[in-house]
Order: sequence, then structure tokens, then C-alpha cells
Amino acid sequence: MKTHVEFRSSSFPACDGEEDEINPGRWGKRLAQYLKSKIEDENIPTDEIYTEDWGVALPIKNDKFPMWIGCGNYEEHEDGFLCFIEPSKPTVRRWLRQIDTTARVTQIAGVLNKILLESPEIRDVRWWDENEERG
Repeated sequence: MKTHVEFRSSSFPACDGEEDEINPGRWGKRLAQYLKSKIEDENIPTDEIYTEDWGVALPIKNDKFPMWIGCGNYEEHEDGFLCFIEPSKPTVRRWLRQIDTTARVTQIAGVLNKILLESPEIRDVRWWDENEERG
């Protein structure tokens, strides 16, 4: 499944003090806030964003398994960003059962792709799966 998307934009600079919440040189809060608003406009409920050491997580409300979109700057370009959907595998284990994630992850990837392609300030959108060689 293609769950990772990189793109370029100058519209999501670091917030003041954001590096103190994450790690030096890392940011993604403005991007996560933007995506949260746009995803909710598509009638997909989200939860409150939170920071991690690599960037910002945007939880997607989902009854069957935990789901979120990771957002952060991407060192390949000064104005580069990377988003990734978790889970990134077609199945997850929960309560000793295998749960197929494909339909829900594909739905979220489609919504995310639509948002990115419809945003005039975003360019060079490229999707890949977590095992694919980037370059």
C-alpha cells in the first residue's frame, strides 16, 4: 500500500518554539493543523494533534484499529514535507485477531491525495510505500 507521500511547499514553516516540543530541525505542526481542517471538511473525524520526536501526529478516529497521519519536514528539500499513514501494513493484530486495514487506509490515502493535489501551494506530490526505494 502506498502510505507515504512527500511534497514541497513553503506554506508550513515551523511554529515559534516548535523545535522545543519535538527535536531541533524538526517541525510539522502547521501542516498537521492544515490537514486536520481539510480532512474534517471531508467528514472524517479526527482527534487532537500531538508531537513526537520526529514530527506531529494527526489521529484519525477509527473504531477497528488505531490510525494516524504523521507529518513532518523532509530533509530532501528545504521546503520538503513527508506524511505517512499508520498503520502502513494491510493487516494489524488486535485482541488476537488479524484486522484488514486496506479499505480504511486506502480511503484516508485518497482523501489526503485529493487535499494535496487541490492545494495550489503544494507541488511535486509523490507517493510510495514504506519498503520502496526513494529517489
